[in-house]
Amino acid sequence: MAMSALVPPSSGFRIALLALATFGFAPDTTIAVAGELPAIASRQRAEKKNFTDGEIVEGFLKTAFGAEYHLAGRVDRIRKFDGPVRVFAESDRADRKTQLAKVVADIGTRVQHLDIAMTDSSEAANVRVKLVRDRDLFRTISSFYGAEKAREIRTSLDPQCLSGFRKNEHFEIEHSDVILTVDNGDFTFLDCAYEELLQSLGPINDTASVPWTMFNDNVSMGYFDVYDQYILNLLYDPRIKAGMTVAEVKAALPGVLTDVRIWVKRVNDLKE
Repeated sequence: MAMSALVPPSSGFRIALLALATFGFAPDTTIAVAGELPAIASRQRAEKKNFTDGEIVEGFLKTAFGAEYHLAGRVDRIRKFDGPVRVFAESDRADRKTQLAKVVADIGTRVQHLDIAMTDSSEAANVRVKLVRDRDLFRTISSFYGAEKAREIRTSLDPQCLSGFRKNEHFEIEHSDVILTVDNGDFTFLDCAYEELLQSLGPINDTASVPWTMFNDNVSMGYFDVYDQYILNLLYDPRIKAGMTVAEVKAALPGVLTDVRIWVKRVNDLKE
Protein backbone atom coordinates (compact mmCIF):
# COMPACT_ATOMS: atom_id res chain seq x y z
CA MET A 1 0.00 0.00 0.00
CA ALA A 2 1.03 3.58 -0.50
CA MET A 3 0.15 6.47 1.70
CA SER A 4 0.82 10.17 1.61
CA ALA A 5 -0.17 13.32 3.41
CA LEU A 6 -0.48 16.69 1.69
CA VAL A 7 -1.67 20.18 2.45
CA PRO A 8 -3.63 22.02 -0.24
CA PRO A 9 -2.35 25.60 -0.09
CA SER A 10 -5.73 27.29 0.29
CA SER A 11 -7.44 25.04 2.82
CA GLY A 12 -4.99 24.16 5.57
CA PHE A 13 -6.00 20.50 5.29
CA ARG A 14 -3.67 17.59 6.00
CA ILE A 15 -4.83 14.75 3.80
CA ALA A 16 -3.74 11.22 4.54
CA LEU A 17 -4.15 9.11 1.45
CA LEU A 18 -4.21 5.35 1.56
CA ALA A 19 -4.01 3.07 -1.48
CA LEU A 20 -4.55 -0.58 -0.65
CA ALA A 21 -4.64 -3.87 -2.49
CA THR A 22 -8.18 -4.97 -3.28
CA PHE A 23 -9.58 -7.80 -1.21
CA GLY A 24 -12.62 -9.94 -2.01
CA PHE A 25 -16.02 -8.30 -1.71
CA ALA A 26 -17.93 -9.29 1.41
CA PRO A 27 -21.68 -9.93 1.12
CA ASP A 28 -23.93 -7.13 2.33
CA THR A 29 -25.61 -9.50 4.78
CA THR A 30 -22.39 -10.00 6.78
CA ILE A 31 -21.39 -7.34 9.28
CA ALA A 32 -17.89 -8.41 10.24
CA VAL A 33 -15.99 -6.79 13.07
CA ALA A 34 -12.26 -6.89 13.63
CA GLY A 35 -11.98 -10.00 15.80
CA GLU A 36 -14.18 -12.06 13.47
CA LEU A 37 -11.98 -11.80 10.38
CA PRO A 38 -9.22 -14.42 10.05
CA ALA A 39 -6.81 -11.90 8.51
CA ILE A 40 -7.21 -9.66 11.54
CA ALA A 41 -7.32 -12.41 14.15
CA SER A 42 -3.99 -13.77 12.91
CA ARG A 43 -2.43 -10.32 13.17
CA GLN A 44 -3.73 -9.93 16.71
CA ARG A 45 -2.22 -13.26 17.74
CA ALA A 46 1.19 -12.24 16.39
CA GLU A 47 1.02 -8.66 17.65
CA LYS A 48 3.93 -7.24 19.63
CA LYS A 49 2.55 -5.68 22.81
CA ASN A 50 5.56 -4.86 24.96
CA PHE A 51 7.61 -1.78 24.07
CA THR A 52 10.39 0.21 25.65
CA ASP A 53 9.90 3.88 26.47
CA GLY A 54 12.24 4.75 23.61
CA GLU A 55 10.23 2.73 21.09
CA ILE A 56 6.99 4.41 22.10
CA VAL A 57 8.43 7.94 22.14
CA GLU A 58 10.08 7.45 18.75
CA GLY A 59 6.80 6.47 17.10
CA PHE A 60 4.91 9.28 18.76
CA LEU A 61 7.34 11.99 17.67
CA LYS A 62 7.53 10.63 14.12
CA THR A 63 3.74 10.53 13.63
CA ALA A 64 2.51 13.50 15.69
CA PHE A 65 4.90 15.92 14.00
CA GLY A 66 5.45 16.45 10.30
CA ALA A 67 3.53 15.30 7.25
CA GLU A 68 4.78 12.87 4.64
CA TYR A 69 3.94 15.26 1.81
CA HIS A 70 2.65 18.78 2.20
CA LEU A 71 2.32 21.92 0.13
CA ALA A 72 1.77 24.61 2.73
CA GLY A 73 1.41 25.26 6.45
CA ARG A 74 3.61 24.44 9.43
CA VAL A 75 3.94 20.80 10.45
CA ASP A 76 6.27 21.28 13.43
CA ARG A 77 3.53 21.57 16.07
CA ILE A 78 1.17 19.17 17.83
CA ARG A 79 -2.22 19.03 16.11
CA LYS A 80 -5.27 17.61 17.90
CA PHE A 81 -8.91 18.25 18.75
CA ASP A 82 -9.45 20.29 21.90
CA GLY A 83 -12.90 19.08 22.87
CA PRO A 84 -15.48 16.38 22.10
CA VAL A 85 -15.25 14.67 18.72
CA ARG A 86 -18.52 13.77 17.04
CA VAL A 87 -18.55 11.57 13.94
CA PHE A 88 -21.27 11.65 11.31
CA ALA A 89 -21.49 8.93 8.65
CA GLU A 90 -23.02 9.69 5.28
CA SER A 91 -24.00 6.47 3.51
CA ASP A 92 -26.82 4.23 2.36
CA ARG A 93 -24.89 1.11 3.44
CA ALA A 94 -26.26 0.17 6.86
CA ASP A 95 -23.67 -2.60 7.32
CA ARG A 96 -20.71 -0.26 6.82
CA LYS A 97 -22.26 2.36 9.10
CA THR A 98 -22.60 -0.32 11.77
CA GLN A 99 -18.95 -1.30 11.34
CA LEU A 100 -17.89 2.34 11.47
CA ALA A 101 -19.83 2.86 14.70
CA LYS A 102 -18.01 -0.13 16.24
CA VAL A 103 -14.67 1.36 15.18
CA VAL A 104 -15.52 4.72 16.74
CA ALA A 105 -16.69 3.04 19.97
CA ASP A 106 -13.50 0.98 20.12
CA ILE A 107 -11.34 4.08 19.71
CA GLY A 108 -13.32 5.83 22.44
CA THR A 109 -12.86 2.88 24.79
CA ARG A 110 -9.09 2.72 24.29
CA VAL A 111 -8.11 6.42 24.34
CA GLN A 112 -8.57 7.67 27.89
CA HIS A 113 -8.92 11.43 27.42
CA LEU A 114 -10.66 11.42 24.03
CA ASP A 115 -14.41 12.03 24.02
CA ILE A 116 -15.44 10.53 20.67
CA ALA A 117 -18.82 9.19 19.60
CA MET A 118 -21.15 8.92 16.62
CA THR A 119 -23.84 11.51 16.00
CA ASP A 120 -26.94 11.41 13.80
CA SER A 121 -26.64 15.13 13.07
CA SER A 122 -24.28 16.37 10.38
CA GLU A 123 -24.50 19.85 11.91
CA ALA A 124 -23.27 18.55 15.28
CA ALA A 125 -20.36 16.64 13.75
CA ASN A 126 -16.76 17.81 13.54
CA VAL A 127 -15.69 14.62 11.76
CA ARG A 128 -17.62 13.76 8.62
CA VAL A 129 -17.19 10.29 7.13
CA LYS A 130 -18.43 9.86 3.58
CA LEU A 131 -18.88 6.23 2.56
CA VAL A 132 -18.84 5.81 -1.21
CA ARG A 133 -18.59 3.15 -3.87
CA ASP A 134 -15.16 2.71 -5.36
CA ARG A 135 -16.44 3.91 -8.74
CA ASP A 136 -17.57 7.19 -7.12
CA LEU A 137 -14.33 7.85 -5.22
CA PHE A 138 -12.71 10.17 -7.76
CA ARG A 139 -15.87 12.23 -8.14
CA THR A 140 -16.12 12.52 -4.35
CA ILE A 141 -12.48 13.59 -4.01
CA SER A 142 -13.11 16.20 -6.72
CA SER A 143 -16.09 17.59 -4.82
CA PHE A 144 -13.93 17.94 -1.70
CA TYR A 145 -10.66 19.25 -3.13
CA GLY A 146 -11.30 20.30 -6.71
CA ALA A 147 -10.73 18.53 -10.00
CA GLU A 148 -7.07 19.46 -10.39
CA LYS A 149 -6.07 18.24 -6.93
CA ALA A 150 -8.22 15.11 -7.39
CA ARG A 151 -6.36 14.25 -10.61
CA GLU A 152 -3.05 14.71 -8.81
CA ILE A 153 -4.20 12.43 -5.99
CA ARG A 154 -5.43 9.73 -8.37
CA THR A 155 -2.28 9.85 -10.47
CA SER A 156 0.05 9.74 -7.47
CA LEU A 157 -1.63 7.12 -5.30
CA ASP A 158 -4.89 5.76 -6.72
CA PRO A 159 -6.25 5.71 -3.14
CA GLN A 160 -9.13 3.69 -1.76
CA CYS A 161 -9.64 5.98 1.23
CA LEU A 162 -8.34 9.29 2.56
CA SER A 163 -8.71 11.79 5.38
CA GLY A 164 -7.92 15.42 6.03
CA PHE A 165 -8.37 18.02 8.71
CA ARG A 166 -8.62 21.77 9.08
CA LYS A 167 -6.85 23.42 12.01
CA ASN A 168 -6.92 26.93 13.45
CA GLU A 169 -4.03 29.26 14.26
CA HIS A 170 -3.55 27.47 17.58
CA PHE A 171 -3.10 24.12 15.76
CA GLU A 172 -6.39 22.84 17.17
CA ILE A 173 -8.24 20.64 14.68
CA GLU A 174 -11.61 22.19 13.93
CA HIS A 175 -12.98 19.74 11.37
CA SER A 176 -11.95 16.48 9.70
CA ASP A 177 -13.24 14.75 6.59
CA VAL A 178 -12.81 11.04 5.91
CA ILE A 179 -13.70 9.25 2.67
CA LEU A 180 -13.97 5.45 2.76
CA THR A 181 -14.92 3.04 0.00
CA VAL A 182 -17.52 0.44 0.93
CA ASP A 183 -17.11 -2.26 -1.71
CA ASN A 184 -13.53 -3.51 -1.33
CA GLY A 185 -14.07 -6.14 1.38
CA ASP A 186 -14.30 -6.13 5.16
CA PHE A 187 -10.56 -6.17 5.86
CA THR A 188 -9.88 -3.21 3.60
CA PHE A 189 -12.83 -1.28 5.00
CA LEU A 190 -11.80 -1.83 8.64
CA ASP A 191 -8.12 -1.17 7.91
CA CYS A 192 -9.03 2.10 6.19
CA ALA A 193 -11.58 3.08 8.84
CA TYR A 194 -9.17 2.70 11.76
CA GLU A 195 -6.22 4.34 10.05
CA GLU A 196 -8.05 7.27 8.50
CA LEU A 197 -10.13 8.03 11.59
CA LEU A 198 -7.05 7.93 13.81
CA GLN A 199 -5.04 10.09 11.43
CA SER A 200 -7.91 12.57 11.25
CA LEU A 201 -7.42 13.04 15.01
CA GLY A 202 -3.87 14.38 14.54
CA PRO A 203 -1.07 11.83 13.93
CA ILE A 204 -0.95 12.57 10.20
CA ASN A 205 2.64 11.70 9.42
CA ASP A 206 3.70 8.32 8.04
CA THR A 207 6.94 6.60 8.91
CA ALA A 208 8.59 3.57 7.35
CA SER A 209 11.10 3.32 10.22
CA VAL A 210 8.62 2.15 12.88
CA PRO A 211 7.38 -1.39 12.14
CA TRP A 212 4.63 -1.55 14.77
CA THR A 213 2.40 1.34 13.72
CA MET A 214 -0.42 1.35 11.20
CA PHE A 215 0.95 4.76 10.14
CA ASN A 216 3.52 2.87 8.08
CA ASP A 217 3.06 2.32 4.34
CA ASN A 218 4.03 -1.34 4.71
CA VAL A 219 1.68 -2.22 7.57
CA SER A 220 -2.00 -3.25 7.40
CA MET A 221 -3.82 -3.82 10.69
CA GLY A 222 -7.60 -3.76 10.48
CA TYR A 223 -7.85 -3.08 14.22
CA PHE A 224 -6.60 -0.67 16.90
CA ASP A 225 -3.26 -2.19 17.89
CA VAL A 226 -1.51 -1.64 21.23
CA TYR A 227 1.36 0.41 19.81
CA ASP A 228 -0.98 2.94 18.19
CA GLN A 229 -3.01 3.10 21.39
CA TYR A 230 0.16 4.40 23.04
CA ILE A 231 0.50 7.06 20.34
CA LEU A 232 -3.11 8.26 20.58
CA ASN A 233 -3.14 8.20 24.38
CA LEU A 234 0.02 10.30 24.48
CA LEU A 235 -1.45 12.75 21.98
CA TYR A 236 -4.73 13.18 23.85
CA ASP A 237 -3.30 13.41 27.34
CA PRO A 238 -4.25 16.90 28.64
CA ARG A 239 -0.57 17.71 29.26
CA ILE A 240 0.16 17.42 25.53
CA LYS A 241 -1.42 20.51 24.03
CA ALA A 242 -2.10 21.64 20.49
CA GLY A 243 0.67 23.92 19.26
CA MET A 244 3.42 22.41 21.43
CA THR A 245 6.89 22.11 19.87
CA VAL A 246 9.04 18.99 19.87
CA ALA A 247 11.12 20.37 22.75
CA GLU A 248 8.02 21.13 24.82
CA VAL A 249 6.61 17.67 24.18
CA LYS A 250 9.86 15.94 25.09
CA ALA A 251 9.89 17.79 28.42
CA ALA A 252 6.37 16.59 29.24
CA LEU A 253 6.57 13.03 27.93
CA PRO A 254 8.22 11.20 30.88
CA GLY A 255 5.35 11.90 33.25
CA VAL A 256 2.71 11.45 30.57
CA LEU A 257 4.13 8.12 29.43
CA THR A 258 4.07 6.72 32.96
CA ASP A 259 0.33 7.34 33.22
CA VAL A 260 -0.36 6.19 29.65
CA ARG A 261 1.40 2.89 30.32
CA ILE A 262 -0.91 2.23 33.27
CA TRP A 263 -3.98 2.95 31.15
CA VAL A 264 -2.96 0.92 28.07
CA LYS A 265 -1.95 -2.00 30.28
CA ARG A 266 -5.31 -1.99 32.05
CA VAL A 267 -7.55 -1.55 29.00
CA ASN A 268 -5.74 -4.35 27.13
CA ASP A 269 -5.19 -6.60 30.17
CA LEU A 270 -1.46 -6.69 29.40
CA LYS A 271 0.93 -8.78 31.47
CA GLU A 272 4.34 -7.63 32.60
